[in-house]
Amino acid sequence: MKKFLYILLAFTILSSCSEYQKVLKAEDIAPKFKMGEALYNEGKFEKANRLFAQIVPNYRGKPQAEKLMYLYSNSFYKMKDYYVAGYQFERFASSYPSSEKVEEASFLSAKSYYMLSPVYTKDQTETTEAIEKLQNFINLFPESQYLEEANKLVKELEFKLEKKAFEIAKQYNKIAYRSDELIAAIKSFENFIFEFPGSTLREDAMFYILDSAYKLAVNSVEYKQTIEGGARQVEHLRKNRLEKGKEYCSVFKKSFVNSKYMEEVNRMAEEIDKELQHYHTES
Repeated sequence: MKKFLYILLAFTILSSCSEYQKVLKAEDIAPKFKMGEALYNEGKFEKANRLFAQIVPNYRGKPQAEKLMYLYSNSFYKMKDYYVAGYQFERFASSYPSSEKVEEASFLSAKSYYMLSPVYTKDQTETTEAIEKLQNFINLFPESQYLEEANKLVKELEFKLEKKAFEIAKQYNKIAYRSDELIAAIKSFENFIFEFPGSTLREDAMFYILDSAYKLAVNSVEYKQTIEGGARQVEHLRKNRLEKGKEYCSVFKKSFVNSKYMEEVNRMAEEIDKELQHYHTES
């Protein structure tokens, strides 16, 4: 009995494949549409897509074109071919602006670009484009049922850009030893805070500014021959850097009272005060 069922199943599959190949090779477009829609509803998107691709040009201007173009566009999305899906959904939205599916198509078009956004360590051109597409959707459909998801996707993409910029700045801090490198690290984090004022990484960025300023004041080495004026000017420059580091410590403590970095910040502040005490004693 079990053997009979296997044979019956194999026969059914072969018959189905044979019918599909027959319709695929046929000239008549109506059976292609009918079978394509049936396959689409069964979740067989690749097979449906092959049939739709054959008949799309033939249905232009016809009443069935709107439905066909939606199914065709969405079959690409279901196949995870997001490049083509984004483009096809955009075409659908511009071709059928009065369609009941235009809102959904516009959202799925924007979401297709979101799906193409790479990890933050890679080039973020697609991420920027996806944010633009989603923002355009939000502006066009401010009352959309997809609004909450669209806003969530935008925030996720924006954080990816923040993370990229933050990690670049952090790398400056990690490799910096010379004064010019530490100054570049401080500037990089200041630019990050200016570009992303509401970032959740603001506390971390402020800490690394302080950390770079601390290293610049306490650990960096200036050679007398590099600064006109010799040892006196070197000491004056170092004192200014220590005072700047103390200022950064004060600002950080006031801004982030319960910071996870507070113990380290207090240690830096104590060492800076200790170094400044040397100059106060001299005075």
